[in-house]
Amino acid sequence: MLAQRAGLSDADRLAIRAVAAVLPFRTNSYVVDELIDWDAAPDDPIYRLVFPQPDMLPRADVDLMAGLLSANATERQIHAAAHDIRMRLNPHPAGQLLLNASSLDGRPLPGLQHKYRETVLFFPKQGQTCHAYCTYCFRWAQFVDEPELKMATDHIGTLVPYLRQHREVTSVLITGGDPMIMSAGVLRRYIEPLLDPSLSHIESIRIGTKSLAYWPQRYVTDPDADDTLRLFEDVIGSGRSLALMAHYSHPRELEPPITAEAIRRIRETGAVIRTQAPLIRSVNDDAATWRTMWRSQVRAGMVPYYMFVERDTGPQDYFAVPLARAHEIFRDAYAGVSGLCRSVRGPSMSATPGKVCVDGIAEVAGLRVFVLRMLQARDPSLVGRPFFARFDPLATWLTDLEPAFADSFPFDPPPYEPGEPGTAELPSELPGIWPGELAPAG
Repeated sequence: MLAQRAGLSDADRLAIRAVAAVLPFRTNSYVVDELIDWDAAPDDPIYRLVFPQPDMLPRADVDLMAGLLSANATERQIHAAAHDIRMRLNPHPAGQLLLNASSLDGRPLPGLQHKYRETVLFFPKQGQTCHAYCTYCFRWAQFVDEPELKMATDHIGTLVPYLRQHREVTSVLITGGDPMIMSAGVLRRYIEPLLDPSLSHIESIRIGTKSLAYWPQRYVTDPDADDTLRLFEDVIGSGRSLALMAHYSHPRELEPPITAEAIRRIRETGAVIRTQAPLIRSVNDDAATWRTMWRSQVRAGMVPYYMFVERDTGPQDYFAVPLARAHEIFRDAYAGVSGLCRSVRGPSMSATPGKVCVDGIAEVAGLRVFVLRMLQARDPSLVGRPFFARFDPLATWLTDLEPAFADSFPFDPPPYEPGEPGTAELPSELPGIWPGELAPAG
């Protein structure tokens, strides 16, 4: 029925089924009935944000999966073909499974990541789905039937002891998936232990969520909406800040009246709502869209936080915007808003070494370059440090760039000379260890 509303041909519908057999697809009645302009589908931005597109995968892969579906292949055959395609899509970008791994007393802690010194990410098992999936989502591997790709834990008892041992951590980000898919009672079981006085070094708790856009009823009419808001008040009452990191990809997600009511109720608890989203081709790749979105967010009392660059995973080739164009869109949007909107940062790449911001394009010593800066880094000494990359109009990610005026980027490992006395080859990045914690042996 939805395919008919979108005016899709039989071939298009089969191609969408083929893509959905590889990448996750889920939506809900609110998105379908309130956010999508069906008269504009399939070109409507919210439709493209939620429904798989026939050309999100290479043609050969779509044809392979479509052929299997048409031939009524077995579930095992379909899964095997989908698995092969998924493994080519960089399911865990920025080395997050290895480089962000954490351990306690020699035991690995699944569902807990520690990339930056001050921040720990926590993946509660019950929160590893969403009210609806974004087609661009860089955490798509959490939602497919590949258990070895998932990051999750149902044991808060691993996080609390880890935080007690790591007093440098000041912020915990509860993420997914979407933690706000959990009931108030389950969410409280994860959050309440973080309010213990023994964890006084934890200054803030963040919750990454798309619920304000895809199911604002969570804070207004759901049976446990009031209980959820009381939990938010308890976090504030403990002396910590609570931030909902709300994902808004398009201004239309802010238009329904229930969204304004949900925002109002959350803010009344003392929680802050910060907004972020990636720049996505065919969804929000123009300055007017971002300008409208940031203004609407500030008017509602939210804080624009990040414009991200689409990560190098999943259907990146379909959704990515060249860095040069991303900077142009950000600059033009930024120039058309008031100072209160200019809390936003971007375009930012959440890459292996950290968050790299494209500050501008300039000509230096006769060479056209990207001016880049580390907003956050595995190595804290690099934070705020500017550096340069040769201008490339087609580059869409950090790994597409080459250093300018130097042989390497600041975050690149030092050159290793094999066979030097007293040296041993080490991995370029060590999970959970920062330079300030390293000391010479003996």
